[in-house]
Amino acid sequence: MSQSSTLDQPSATRDNRIGQFLRSYYIYFVLVAVVVLLSMANLDKFDLFERGNFLNHRNIINVLRVSAPLLTLAGAFTLLMVSGYIDLSVGSTMGLSAVVYAMLAINGVPFLAAFALTMVVGAGLGAINGLLVVRLKITPVIATLITLSLFKGVALLLVQDGVSAIKSGGGLKIPSWFNSYGREGTLLGLPMAFWVAVVVTLVLVIAQNRTLLGKYAAATGGNPTAAKLSGINTGKIVMLLYVIVGVTAALAGIARSSFMSLGDPLSGDGMELSAILVVLIGGTAFSGGEGRVLRSFIGALIIMALTVGMLTIIPAYYQTLVLGAALLAAAASNHLISRKETAS
Repeated sequence: MSQSSTLDQPSATRDNRIGQFLRSYYIYFVLVAVVVLLSMANLDKFDLFERGNFLNHRNIINVLRVSAPLLTLAGAFTLLMVSGYIDLSVGSTMGLSAVVYAMLAINGVPFLAAFALTMVVGAGLGAINGLLVVRLKITPVIATLITLSLFKGVALLLVQDGVSAIKSGGGLKIPSWFNSYGREGTLLGLPMAFWVAVVVTLVLVIAQNRTLLGKYAAATGGNPTAAKLSGINTGKIVMLLYVIVGVTAALAGIARSSFMSLGDPLSGDGMELSAILVVLIGGTAFSGGEGRVLRSFIGALIIMALTVGMLTIIPAYYQTLVLGAALLAAAASNHLISRKETAS
């Protein structure tokens, strides 16, 4: 009996290593599989790399350009969920930020000042969420559902009656530099908004792996009682994470506003669902304690590739159904993996 157990050990160890490898790198295989499938979908109509095929360089640039808001938001949202909290108001924060940025620009405020002031607004909105959750002890889902409605209401109020968004008209004009940030290529044909998303992700990857913020966020999400007993100020960590999410949501709002050349108060609608989807696809535990910023970045690329790629394959109204199915699959697999790791 003991000899059999000894012989089984190398096999079990090999299986564990394979399982660990798949859990660590499956997201990259999924991205490659999605790109391969989308590039093969219309090969009967277009050659590989030809205009109309998913792998055409203009299409790739377009996918990355429209991905900028979600890529910017994904990392901070991941760290917040790792800490065991959530922010359902990110879409409204994004919409309100887009309106504020457009209002500042159309009233003559220079680019850098408008950019900085909008980030301050995002930080303030994140701080409001943090205060509701940390100080008033309101459940994160309830608190951020309230601010989802509140921030959207403020954004709608800021838009003049009779129009749907802040845009040129009535003697005011959106400045010529307004859409440069989200549209015009600055490096490799990609706009500044995409490169800002890359920089934000790199900073958050370093913060997660090399600083106390990442360690304390995981400790808070893994076992908040033990974290408090070990001297971690969990309230301060959660508050800081909500502010960071607010700032990245503001950056996402600026990117979307610049891309659309207007300040639409509804431009962030549905972003909370997309953010949840990318972190679940990236393997972040919904219960907190586990998750990686870089995997969520890859998850965001997968979602945006599917969103844009499906436009040439299936009617637009099927996309919500497909994304809902993807969210269901991601949530189910996330639950199964978490249960297996808990059991082991």
